[in-house]
Amino acid sequence: MKKVFVLLVSLFMAPFLQAAPAFKENVNYEVIRQTSTPKPEVMEFFSYFCPHCYQFEPIMAELRKQLPADVTFKRTPVAFLGKEMGPELQRAYAVADLLKVEDKVTPLFFNLIHAERQPPQNRADVRAVFVKAGVDGKDFDGAIDSFAVNGMVAQYDRNTGSMNIRAVPSTVVNGKYLVKTEGIKSTDEYIALVKFLLNKQD
Repeated sequence: MKKVFVLLVSLFMAPFLQAAPAFKENVNYEVIRQTSTPKPEVMEFFSYFCPHCYQFEPIMAELRKQLPADVTFKRTPVAFLGKEMGPELQRAYAVADLLKVEDKVTPLFFNLIHAERQPPQNRADVRAVFVKAGVDGKDFDGAIDSFAVNGMVAQYDRNTGSMNIRAVPSTVVNGKYLVKTEGIKSTDEYIALVKFLLNKQD
């Protein structure tokens, strides 16, 4: 966790690169699968309960703005943080995605947990966040245990398990490369590394 904090500080303190870095396997990234996804993609693993994910949000927003048009950006919420509310907020993300309100709901959850220090304690609290985001409570009720959301949650768990994700935030590129952030010195370098891995052919 301390390494991630140091990374976050350095990313904000050093926004410019002096030269294109030479990225190396097992230093800047790990190969976690032998085959890549059919189409280029970036997948972020996160949790609303993760303080570093909360701090990482501006960096991920900048990355998304700079990704090529043919690259798909996906988010996978993990269930292993937040105790019994971890799976509940993982499910909440699926509902937000299904109802196409993720951009409204995600900032509210992050702010509630990390700025206001009032994490949701039950499903009623989660529902209240969606209502605050402008979602009809009946739409939330109809989606939260739906077949579609159950399938999305199952896929999140498969992604987390198959890619052996044990900490967040984590970024996987093309389903094959896990970004190692320990040696990254700036936001620009982080984005350059992701782009490098998107174009990597071997």
